[in-house]
Amino acid sequence: MSLSSNHWLFAGIVFPVRQTGRAKTLLVGFVFARVSMLVIIGLWQFNEPEIFNERRCVFMSDLLCVGIDVSSRSNQICILTPDGTKLSSCSLANSQTGTVELSRKIIASMFESGVNRVKIGMESTSIYANGLVQTLSQDSSLSSVDKSIFVFNPNQINNFKKIYNDLPKTDNVDAWLIANYLRSELHESREVYMDERYEALRHLTRARFHTVQELSREKNRYLRHLFLRFSALAQENPLSNPFGATSIALIEDFSSVDELAYMPLEQLSDFLKKKGKGKFSDPDSLATDIQKAARSSYRLPKTVENSVNQVIAISLLSIRTYQEQLKQFDEAIEKLMATIPNTLNSIKGVGPVYAAGIIAEIGDIHRFKDQTSLAKFAGLCWTKYQSGNYVAANTRMINSGNKYLKSSFISIPKKLSGSIEYVSEARHLKSKSASNSLYMHWNISFLRIDLLPDPLILSIPFS
Repeated sequence: MSLSSNHWLFAGIVFPVRQTGRAKTLLVGFVFARVSMLVIIGLWQFNEPEIFNERRCVFMSDLLCVGIDVSSRSNQICILTPDGTKLSSCSLANSQTGTVELSRKIIASMFESGVNRVKIGMESTSIYANGLVQTLSQDSSLSSVDKSIFVFNPNQINNFKKIYNDLPKTDNVDAWLIANYLRSELHESREVYMDERYEALRHLTRARFHTVQELSREKNRYLRHLFLRFSALAQENPLSNPFGATSIALIEDFSSVDELAYMPLEQLSDFLKKKGKGKFSDPDSLATDIQKAARSSYRLPKTVENSVNQVIAISLLSIRTYQEQLKQFDEAIEKLMATIPNTLNSIKGVGPVYAAGIIAEIGDIHRFKDQTSLAKFAGLCWTKYQSGNYVAANTRMINSGNKYLKSSFISIPKKLSGSIEYVSEARHLKSKSASNSLYMHWNISFLRIDLLPDPLILSIPFS
């Protein structure tokens, strides 16, 4: 497949790229393309999306559709025949017993309507649908039935609802909408993928993702209060890392900036030698810089200073707690990853944690019909804007997609963005570029297909 001038290669997928004219954009785009080539064979060219069926809904003719509005206590059920006739509408408990009763109703409705296929759909509602999906997929009474289970993004159902005028918001209506959405050919969702290994891994990687988010928020909160306590240290830290052991010791061991500013220089230098474990080449000069920063910092009233000190102490405790949680998550993820054959770890910048984040969200690569589906699932494609003879060169990345998978893909190139080899290659490419509206595609020397049963190495020459 030839690559057009307005696409570049990312993870074995060709994406349209917008150019901002900045070297940083070139570097990040280059690292994206070179590092995250992990999951699929071949090249994907970003084609025009299909038109929305010209606002017409085409309905299936041989299918029973079951819409479920899920809540923590109960599930509202709506079962529709192929022609849209409502066979059943009821509320069942969101429990093992309620789900078994639902299976019986589905079997009875299929017999009554004379169809042999069933689609079961529900909205994604945190964890409340997990047990329901698991039980339905493993129910022996449905094993002989050609069934498909879908979990939709609520935005999909909300957009579908706009086809109908002035529908009320009730559980009954929501279940009916989901069933009708299943009847239509408007949805392109993938069937729910159930595998205990990937499910277990997904719980760990997602919990770790949220812990990282909480740690980031707590660090930002700490930095804001550090400015109140020691403004010059927050602005330009002579120690470079505000979360390093020595920086934290300065905040915890000294109750005020005055204590730091006017203590003997030799004593502060000895403190830095001890806390820095001899890593500072010139502790006397560093002590002078710290005292200079302390003298130029704002002073707080005593009562306010005590409160800020308490907030900082609690914030540091929270940061240490989150960091300890991350260590425990990493250990559990590495242990579970040892049971899942993969070669993602062999790619530079991809350790067990990043590999787990990718594998847990993708699962079986074969559930995606093509590279386009996987790119859209990860949220790594761009919108298109065209009117008349005008085609926009700069468009935004889509807002939808799996945020966990997207985060894993983006974290890897961020980790390597300072690598000398990638910086030098990006600068070399930039020097060869003559066009202002630059679109890039990149050479992938070796593409590892790690999620297939037999890992395959595919050589793709630069074009």
